Amino acid sequence: MAFVPLLFAGAGFAVGTFFFPYTIPPTLAPYFSLAALACLDAICGGVRAGVEGKFHRDIFLSGFFINSLIAGGLAYAGDRIGVDLYLAAIVVLGWRVFTNLSLLRRYFLTQSQLAKGTRE
Repeated sequence: MAFVPLLFAGAGFAVGTFFFPYTIPPTLAPYFSLAALACLDAICGGVRAGVEGKFHRDIFLSGFFINSLIAGGLAYAGDRIGVDLYLAAIVVLGWRVFTNLSLLRRYFLTQSQLAKGTRE
């Protein structure tokens, strides 16, 4: 159940890559990469919340779209004033993705150890 968001993210990426071979203009690439990272952050957070039993669909969907819009708006505002503000968003979102992934890894390793302990 927790891997459903990752499964559909992978399926969406595959469908987009193979059936819609659209190239992103270089001027828009920082915005799209930042939006993709914000979406990945929401997916990792959704998987973590699902594993912990705290998943709420409305929180996930609002975070998915609002974080992407805020990150894109931050990058756009930074470009308008001549400052690379998208780097701040990349650092924060990257940190959150790695934090969520490390907590998921820790959870699954703990569950694996508990399962081995009950079998012996």
